[in-house]
Amino acid sequence: MTKKTRVGVVGVGYLGQIHARIYDQMPNVDLVMLADTRLDEISAVAEKYGCKATSNHLEMLDLVDAVSIVVPTSAHYDVAQPFLEAGIATLIEKPIAATVDEARKLVDLAAQNEAPFLIGHLERYNPALRAVAAKVAEPKYIEVHRLGTFVERATDVDVITDLMIHDLDLVLSLVDEEPVDVQAIGASVITDHVDLANVRLAFPGGAVANITASRVSNKRFRRFRIFGPEGYYGINLMDQELDIVTKGDTPEDGNFPSLEVEHVSFDAEQPLQVELGHFIEVAQGQAMPMVTGLQGLRALQLADQIQSILKDSLQV
Repeated sequence: MTKKTRVGVVGVGYLGQIHARIYDQMPNVDLVMLADTRLDEISAVAEKYGCKATSNHLEMLDLVDAVSIVVPTSAHYDVAQPFLEAGIATLIEKPIAATVDEARKLVDLAAQNEAPFLIGHLERYNPALRAVAAKVAEPKYIEVHRLGTFVERATDVDVITDLMIHDLDLVLSLVDEEPVDVQAIGASVITDHVDLANVRLAFPGGAVANITASRVSNKRFRRFRIFGPEGYYGINLMDQELDIVTKGDTPEDGNFPSLEVEHVSFDAEQPLQVELGHFIEVAQGQAMPMVTGLQGLRALQLADQIQSILKDSLQV
């Protein structure tokens, strides 16, 4: 019988409770402890899953093999540091940290202590996106729209950190180059931060990406389009559907080839469930992280660059 991985969750708000529920359902996981400063509120959650509750996450250091850190971004570094120093497999929800300097320190700590380290960029686990990533060899143009209605969460950060960082990570994973030109425009509509933004990235190999993110739309809309020599891929990230347009065979009479159009619907998957399953495989030494600390750092560095451009242009 395979030994179960002992897991803890630090930060048991809305998302942290989902982490706890998914871990509790995994046959290869023993959910041993939940940690949150609001001990009174999480005690009932811990009782539901038959695990311990604490207000001090350091109490779980000697009890867990792996930990999910689902606290506000400003606390990522302080919470993750002792787990990485102890060599414990660590999953941090995106973004990796509040600052680039803190992110670098976390990456170094993980390397120094051989701690498996995974960043929770959830869209990487979308089945439609995974299918395209396996097919696209040389993307030339990427168009992204991530629009959401306004909700009173994450209003302490701008739309770059809140939403766009998902797509910055996706674009960087597909192009696998550092952009040589970054242009950005944005506006503050409801909060004191940038609520909608458009970014244009140009890469040394000739690829271009145009990314729009908004949290003040009247509806939710998430589309990811990729153009390349192979053809066109249109991804509906919300419905997990994929449209593929490729060039067919060239007819013998020399006329233009036909276009082959394919629509693919994937079985409904919960990306977070896939992500946490992958994380346990990483913790058990059976897989390498799909989103490494270095990749999380790379996405944060680009987000930070965009924020600097917007700050200079908007004086916010």
